[in-house]
Amino acid sequence: MSPLLIFIIVLSYFGVLLVVSFFTSRNVNNAGFFLGNKKSPWYIVAIGMLGSSISGVTFISVPGWVQTTQMTYLQMVLGFVAGYVVIAHVLLPLYYRLNLTSIYTYLDLRFGRFSYKTGASFFLLSRSIGSAARLYVVANVLQIVIFNQLNIPFWVTVIVTILLIWLYTFKGGIKTIIWTDTLQTIFLLTALIATIIIVARELGLDFSGIVSTINNSEMSKVFEFKDWRSSQHFLKQFLSGAFITIVMTGLDQDMMQKNLSCRNIKEAKRNMLTYGVAFLPANLLFLSLGILLMTFVNSIGIPADSELIAGDNLYPYVATTQLGPVVLILFLIGLMASAYSSADSALAALTTSFTVDIIGIKNKTEQQIKKTRTWVHLAISFLMAIMIIVFNLVNEKSIINAIYAIAGYTYGPLLGLYAFGLFTKYKVRDKIVPIIAILSPILCYLISYLLKKYADYNTGYELLLLNGFITFMGLWAIRKMG
Repeated sequence: MSPLLIFIIVLSYFGVLLVVSFFTSRNVNNAGFFLGNKKSPWYIVAIGMLGSSISGVTFISVPGWVQTTQMTYLQMVLGFVAGYVVIAHVLLPLYYRLNLTSIYTYLDLRFGRFSYKTGASFFLLSRSIGSAARLYVVANVLQIVIFNQLNIPFWVTVIVTILLIWLYTFKGGIKTIIWTDTLQTIFLLTALIATIIIVARELGLDFSGIVSTINNSEMSKVFEFKDWRSSQHFLKQFLSGAFITIVMTGLDQDMMQKNLSCRNIKEAKRNMLTYGVAFLPANLLFLSLGILLMTFVNSIGIPADSELIAGDNLYPYVATTQLGPVVLILFLIGLMASAYSSADSALAALTTSFTVDIIGIKNKTEQQIKKTRTWVHLAISFLMAIMIIVFNLVNEKSIINAIYAIAGYTYGPLLGLYAFGLFTKYKVRDKIVPIIAILSPILCYLISYLLKKYADYNTGYELLLLNGFITFMGLWAIRKMG
């Protein structure tokens, strides 16, 4: 397929998003940008959040994961569902009761200004890295499929990608994003299901044949109960999944900002539980696609250990070289939908957090706040572009693993802060909190290194729990008595 034709498809896709943005961002004030004026329909938010959670990383990485970890990722997804239940019944009521715009304002109310700034700073760091990694995946694929053939350098691809996202988000914020994300989730799921159907037809499989092929595959293993040293052990995966969800959704301004845009707590809970349950079948489809893709490449003589299909290369390679233009178009649309539905809300959340938490909006006029958030939105977009270029230099093969590994270090202090705030009644020596939050990830890294060296134990996502526990105990040590 002509790169120029693909380029036109990409621009047409963004054209649709810009049209949606035009109609949803008219007369948007700061309350609309930050929280959609708290008038968002819960079911629209739920659909959009599903796409935001999947992201371009999931779209590419999860199908390829079946080669090394089979379908054991579903153990973590089950943990995700449990985490969503906790968020719905513990964190959402707290946020609604306090009527928060930024969820980190809770730390200010509970502990003080230093704790507040610490929590917001760790979110800004975590979400910036995660969003840059997710966008890198998409920019890299677009570079390979389109821009290399047009002799356009990678940095230009990155600038164009960020600019297009900025154009449809800078004015409407969350009020626009809940609608564009819903549209993109529909695009994503349509592309995923259609690709599964086409691959199955190439293999001569009907529905029962698809089920049989997946069940009989050596990559269909879901549960690991025997090897406790393995990072895929059920207990590690399930607990890590639950706590990753609690911190990366429940303690994340990006995801909670959409929930807080719902009309009331009842609808916010309904949104969270619906979206959480839907996450399981969505990931099952991605893993099933991975098995079907591996079955397909084996059928055409490509060895399973070929670098062409290793890890994150599997889905892009097959979609762009083996199954014709229809699958290529579906792949690009699905990839863009998954990546940009995650990136657009991240930009809005980072803008909100930096404007509200770091700069502050107290005693400022509506016009002053609008001017501040506009410049912050632009600055964060520029920072995101720089970080994507750095990820390209690092060239991490399976970037979803890298994101969760980073999350274990950067979200752990948030987990400890909120756990201490929710489950104890103590105040803390607020000025010491930043030191505790910085030392905790450092201690986690040292413990992980020593366990590997002297006990041959590979720490997985349970590192997040350890990090949160160390932060909790550090806060306990600096608690105020009486």
